Amino acid sequence: MSEVPHLSPEMLAVMQRAAMPDFARWQQMVHATGGCAQPVRLHGERYTLDSRTGEMLDMYRTADEPTGFLLTACGNRRASRCPACSVVYKDDTYHLIITGLRGGKGVPEEVSQHPRAFVTFTAPSFGAVHAHREQSGRALPCRPRRDRPVCEHGRPQGCGRRHERDDAQIGQPLCLDCYDYIGAVLWNAHAGALWRKFTKTMPSVLARLLGITRRELRQTVRLSYAKVAEYQARGLVHFHAVVRLDGPDGPTDRPPDHITIDLLDHAVRRTAEQGAVRIEDGPPSPIRWGEQLDVRPVYVSAELDGMSDQRVARYVAKYATKGAESAGTVDRPIRHAWEIARLKVTEHARRMIYTCFSLADLPPYRHLPLRQWAHMLGYGGHFSTKSRHYSIRLGDLRQARARYRAEQARLMANVPVLDAANTLTVAEWRYAGSGHRHGEAFWAEVARERIATARRIRRDREGDTG
Repeated sequence: MSEVPHLSPEMLAVMQRAAMPDFARWQQMVHATGGCAQPVRLHGERYTLDSRTGEMLDMYRTADEPTGFLLTACGNRRASRCPACSVVYKDDTYHLIITGLRGGKGVPEEVSQHPRAFVTFTAPSFGAVHAHREQSGRALPCRPRRDRPVCEHGRPQGCGRRHERDDAQIGQPLCLDCYDYIGAVLWNAHAGALWRKFTKTMPSVLARLLGITRRELRQTVRLSYAKVAEYQARGLVHFHAVVRLDGPDGPTDRPPDHITIDLLDHAVRRTAEQGAVRIEDGPPSPIRWGEQLDVRPVYVSAELDGMSDQRVARYVAKYATKGAESAGTVDRPIRHAWEIARLKVTEHARRMIYTCFSLADLPPYRHLPLRQWAHMLGYGGHFSTKSRHYSIRLGDLRQARARYRAEQARLMANVPVLDAANTLTVAEWRYAGSGHRHGEAFWAEVARERIATARRIRRDREGDTG
């Protein structure tokens, strides 16, 4: 008689969940969420009525479900929180960026002829850190030995080691006691304001470069942009932005011939140099951009001296799903100061978090939500933003996806086509919980991997390696 294999408590729960009578329907729901890691459970009902007669045309109630609830995706953009939903957000961001560069989805293809640049804004230095340096694909020492002065704490300001790209030391200060943590945290806290200052100042800079007034500028050119925030290994955010110049009517209007990529390059650099945010009753030095400013023209496909539009869109989409966890911190809020010592983070990130809590109690910084954003090392701004006329909205993509899924569900349920003009939908939903229950996370991950594999196969067949 063969022995029954021993199952761990976790695997036993997985098998027990698969044996439940509602498992097949639950699997369908999980697949519909894309294998979401933190799905939301809802109770409620939806009724579709004929607005002319009041006749009930369709009815859905979670009370009739074998599970007793409906699952919906969490929609979290962070890959560390939900790999499934972050892939959807990444794809949506890609389409948002690429339509502003190539056209499509209601944006005219002629937009590809407008001057546009891919710009990277960085933070200033707040202390020497370990860095990856390379030349011709070969890693170089962190700092040449002749440039390794000793700081006031007796520590060398260079390690002489060759750091590979995945080295955990990259971004960590050479001397924790020398590093300006107050300056670093305050820069993160004001980075969003610095970006807003840039977008408001650039039209004035453009007008001066063209020798016209702001009123005349509005009749000549319009500034459009989309940007995403990324954390560097040293814990400071920097921004990647697509900046485009249109005619006065936006993407449907080509700017005059004298509005060139060289003018855009000059305007971006001049605006970045002028940008500054002062803190009332704070440090005397204003918050400014770092010296490293990268401006590259964007072309339709050929790299030339710039970047291809597809490469730019993929690059921006890649970082749209990352958060401060890539800088060695956590991806959840920190409620109490006593938690900081127990966090599994780098010592550099721990000191930045401590600094957020310490500054939050000082009068000049009480208006800043530093405690709320301590896990983000002080940055509380949006990770992804765009101007109104850059391209389509994320909401447009989500609505199109929702309509498609509703149509697929209608076909599966064999519900007749309803005239939207003569129907009224009434729904009421109540929150019933979130996350997976015992034994469910395993099957959700299986669903996610199957969907990811199918997506890769489809893209390989279409010749898209992105």
